[in-house]
Formats: sequence, structure tokens, C-alpha cells
Amino acid sequence: MSSLPEAFQLDGQVALVTGASFGLGYGMAAGLAEAGSDIIAVSRSIENLANIEQTVRQMGRACLPIACHVGDRTQVKAMVAQALDRFGRIDILVNNAGIIRRTQATEFSEADWQDVLDVNLNGVWYCCQEVGRGMVDRKHGKIINIGSVLSYQGGVTVPSYAASKGALAQLTQALANEWASQGVNVNGIAPGYCITDNTDALRNDPERAQAILARIPAARWGLPEDLKGAVVFLASRASDYVHGHLLVVDGGWLGR
Repeated sequence: MSSLPEAFQLDGQVALVTGASFGLGYGMAAGLAEAGSDIIAVSRSIENLANIEQTVRQMGRACLPIACHVGDRTQVKAMVAQALDRFGRIDILVNNAGIIRRTQATEFSEADWQDVLDVNLNGVWYCCQEVGRGMVDRKHGKIINIGSVLSYQGGVTVPSYAASKGALAQLTQALANEWASQGVNVNGIAPGYCITDNTDALRNDPERAQAILARIPAARWGLPEDLKGAVVFLASRASDYVHGHLLVVDGGWLGR
């Protein structure tokens, strides 16, 4: 039996992280590389991946940047094929890519509704299915879907985002039910209010920003590095008996 520190090590593993260019995705990709994993970094823009590629390589790990719109199944298939051509397998999948649109429900456009679901839900499904096949065949793999505290709450003026993150939680459990017996762990992380591009509008609204901060027991907004420990745990052997769980990392928000 390996020691506890060894159970958290990811040496020799290959992790694919979508939305890896900025914010939480960047932080999680860096955390996985720190733990020993090589990284397949995915974003819509290849140029946006320059920083994470440099960070990973400076740690002595391999990094393959790939441009892909995860809401397009054809692009996802091509992305996974490119990753497998380079590394031969994908041990860890982190579905982090996500977008948000803020509008009153009565004015919410069909385009905004569909765009968010295409990335936040369909994109997760496409990546899970394409990567999951190989994991099931090898009887080994770790899938980590990035939800939100809005996997549990409705939020305000973000109906498509809340719907997508609620559905993501159920998809995570559904896949765990099928794949746990096949050696594949499917879990998720539900971040709270963090400093990312998606929360710019909230943080730039003094009234909303103060109201949110006042409810967070930790008395601060989350940072990308706050997710490093959670993602490494769920990607490692330390979580081998954890299935279908959404790990909340929210500074205490949901308990308030």
C-alpha cells in the first residue's frame, strides 16, 4: 500500500483541462502539473494558452496546447484525437470551460440561452463521452466536472448558467453510477464566488460585490489557487472511493 503523500502524487499522469487559459482553469492546470501531471491545455484560442504552457514547462512537465470550442462535437473529437496521438492516453479530464450571460429572464435571448448550454453542458457531455470511452476501456480514469454554487442555487439574471450547472451536477452523478464499477471516478467541484472574468460584472457593481462578500464566511472572494488542492485530490489515488460527489469550495457560502 502506498503512503498517504504518494497517494496524492500524479507523476506520469496525463491531464486534459478545458478552459485552461485563465482563471480557475489556469489554476487547476498549474496545480495538476505541480503534482506531477503532464497537461493538455484546451481553449478556444491557442494564443491564450501561452502562459499556462510556459508555466507547465517551467515545472518540467510536458504541455500540449490545443484550440477547441467544446460546444462543437466535431472539434472535441479532433481535440481528443490530437491529445491521444501525442500522449497515447488521457488519465484525468477536467471539464472547466464555461461561459455566462447576464440578463433579466423576460429579456433573455434564445442565443444567450443556447450559447451557454452548448459550452457549459453539451461541451461537458461531449468531452466526458469522448474521453470516457478510453477510460472505461482501460478501467482507469478521473473525470472532474466544474460546477458552481449555482448547481444548488438559482442565482439572479443567469437562468441558462444556473440551468447548465444544475444539470452538470446530475450528469456527474449519472456517469458515476455507470462508470464507478469500471474503475473511472466521476466527480465535480462547485466553486463559490471567485475572482475570474465571469464575475467581473459582479465585482464591478459596488452594491452586489459588497452583498456577496458580506455573505462569505471566509470574508474574501476565492482565487484560482484555492481549487488546486481540490482538483489534485479528485485526480489522485487518494479519492479512489469517491464517486458522484460535488466538492464545494466556496469559503462557506452555502452554509450561511
